[in-house]
Amino acid sequence: MSSDIPEDSAAPARRVETARIEQEMEQSYIDYAMSVIAGRALPDARDGLKPVHRRILYAMHEAGVTSRASHRKSSSVVGETMGDFHPHGDSAIYDALARMAQGFSMRAPLVDGQGNFGSVDGDPPAAMRYTEARMSPIAEELLADIGKDTVDFSTNYDGRKQEPDVLPAAFPNLLVNGSSGIAVGMSTNVPPHNLGEVIDATIHLIENPDCTVEDLMEHVVAPDFPTGANIVGRNAIYKAYKTGRGRLRVRAEMEADEDRIVVTELPYQANKARLIERIADDVNEGKLDGVRDLRDESDRDGIRIVIELKRGANPDVVKNQLLESHLETTFGVINLALVDGQPRVLDLKETLEVYLDHRREVVRRRSEYDLAEAEDRAHILDGRLTALENADEVVELIQDAADRDAAKAALKAAFDFSDDQVDHIVAMQLGSLTSMETAAIEEEYAEVQARIDRLEEILDNESELLGVIEDELREIKADYADERRTRIIEDDGEVTDEDLIPQEDTLVVVSEDDYIKRMSLSAFDPQHRGGKGIIGADLKEGDRVSSVFLANTHDYLLCFTNRGQVYKLKTYQVPEMGRTARGKSAVNLLDLDDGEEIEAVVDCESLEDDAERYLTMATRDGRVKRTAVDEFGNILSTGIRAIRLAEGDALVDVELTDGDHDLIVATGGGMSIRFDENEVRPMGRDARGVGGIKLEGSDHVVGLAAVDPTDHDWVLSVTDNGYGKRSPVDAYRQQSRYGKGLIDIKTNERNGPACAIDAVGPGDDLVVMSEDGQIIRTPVEDVSTVGRNTMGVIVMDLDAGDAVASVAVIPAERTGDGELDDA
Repeated sequence: MSSDIPEDSAAPARRVETARIEQEMEQSYIDYAMSVIAGRALPDARDGLKPVHRRILYAMHEAGVTSRASHRKSSSVVGETMGDFHPHGDSAIYDALARMAQGFSMRAPLVDGQGNFGSVDGDPPAAMRYTEARMSPIAEELLADIGKDTVDFSTNYDGRKQEPDVLPAAFPNLLVNGSSGIAVGMSTNVPPHNLGEVIDATIHLIENPDCTVEDLMEHVVAPDFPTGANIVGRNAIYKAYKTGRGRLRVRAEMEADEDRIVVTELPYQANKARLIERIADDVNEGKLDGVRDLRDESDRDGIRIVIELKRGANPDVVKNQLLESHLETTFGVINLALVDGQPRVLDLKETLEVYLDHRREVVRRRSEYDLAEAEDRAHILDGRLTALENADEVVELIQDAADRDAAKAALKAAFDFSDDQVDHIVAMQLGSLTSMETAAIEEEYAEVQARIDRLEEILDNESELLGVIEDELREIKADYADERRTRIIEDDGEVTDEDLIPQEDTLVVVSEDDYIKRMSLSAFDPQHRGGKGIIGADLKEGDRVSSVFLANTHDYLLCFTNRGQVYKLKTYQVPEMGRTARGKSAVNLLDLDDGEEIEAVVDCESLEDDAERYLTMATRDGRVKRTAVDEFGNILSTGIRAIRLAEGDALVDVELTDGDHDLIVATGGGMSIRFDENEVRPMGRDARGVGGIKLEGSDHVVGLAAVDPTDHDWVLSVTDNGYGKRSPVDAYRQQSRYGKGLIDIKTNERNGPACAIDAVGPGDDLVVMSEDGQIIRTPVEDVSTVGRNTMGVIVMDLDAGDAVASVAVIPAERTGDGELDDA
């Protein structure tokens, strides 16, 4: 308020300093940063604790809340810590206290908690008024001998009390429990380790000061997370230990069988509830296939997440998808800690050396403290023994003295006692003059003298001092060490879904309504021609099969649509289903636009840069086009242009060629033309192609065959009504493209229009599928060899109203050893 302003506002200040604002801001920020770095965010490399953790433990020690005492309300511990040592708010203190009690956060919990201190589901601890705490036994090892002048103390924030700058730390807590924190311009993230391994490495360093990080890694093989799980690969571990920085891949532990995956251990600091929620979201959104149910069966005995799989789902593929998105995390190691008050990134050896230097100082100061006490006690005992040896004279001097002070003076004059000695002698009772008491004092004196000799030896001999450290470490290992929880698995490189799927030949079926599925080729045994076949697809009403073709599970499927677009997917991405299944809508696999339908599918082993292979296309209106395969090497998820189609035209067939094939274009009216593929020059993806065959009337192209004279002996033609024939390749003389061609097969009332043409060779099998979903597999050589202009023989016995939809050829090298079925 204005009334509070002094009237004499022009009064001169006692001291005025001129400063540049940027310098003042810089210095103020540096002061703030160092306060955060040294006072709050980073652990001390010696005891592995931040100030808040150290103050909590010291406050519990001062209050007697040890592992042997009863639990005390957490609010009481927090209050004493805040009131005496840490004036930064109760929530920060309670959060630190709770974390030290969490067995899933700390490898060796420093607080023994009673009540709800949080969970791996991310549940927060209960309010501090409901929980209770005390120090755990191993926490007392951090404070052991703190009363023996082993560490330096400083005044607390208000000058009322003294607090330790560091704890004595009887074990390397920084490595055992790790630490994480964000300071100003830097952060730390030290992983926890196995106590026994760290102690073994420390002892090895004591015995071999010139050892390397590699030598120490024979003992500390990797971090050991309290939640177990697996660390993938050893190179990242080595880099983290060698440089103090690294990125560890931590993978959940799981078991998989045919119908389920059970997760039993999660990566460190993973939130189980959030993890399950994210997996469920991916399943619902279609990002994770093959999962039908997800349950959390975890209890007090451990983690158990059950992922039930759909029938036919590949457990390895689902497992790999889970690892990619959910069950594998990265732990970024930053081994940053305070050394002499300054932040430093330490490698494994440097971390242990800093701890050993600290421990040397602690043991030295403790030994000096114990030696001083032992010498004081020896001095007293020496005086008492002298008094006992001269008991009669001592008693007489005391009796003759006027008072206690006179007695002390007489004793000092007679026996050269010190003040401390005469104080004890004058206070002696007559009962202590017995021979038994004398023997006890002599025995104690000998023990104290031996202890003095031992302490002097420790202080005078560095190797003896290190031996004490080593012995104490072995005792702690014997009392507290347990088995390693985290396993190390080899890094097999990036594992893709394809790596987990066996290569096998499958039949892929596509319907007019764009339902698609794949079936194992082994499910279809060869039959004699002329049979009805077996059910191959249970179509919905009004839908009909449009194509069937052979593809390896690792092949690419290039799906060409009625709009001239091409889409790409791997065969294994097509769901594998039984013969009676309908299939899955292609819109769930491909990003098709409204009204866009699949017209043709071609399988291709690879799409690597290859200008010597071509995708050769034929359209319904008789146009033919060749485009190099390498132009399809980068097909977007939204597809790319494959061919520009005229209005009313449609893509009919696509073949993979290499420049040495002849092309045979067949029409529904039974005509065909053969010409060298090089008559069709290579074109870009957006081209329409060139004329391949002249069509008469309403005739249209139904198929394209790529003939390799070294592999193919015959041309196979099939009609709508299930009839077909083999004709020698030589029966189709080579012509120039865009002619009327020659008669291929008669298309009378019995045969119906031609519907497919293929080039075949000895040992090949033929797969014919009808529009209603019947399928038959038969040896090509079961179909009679006749001339071009003939009617052929029955290949598949069709029901009334049914027609052949598609024909696929299985090359001889892929037919397997299936025996001919007479059914």
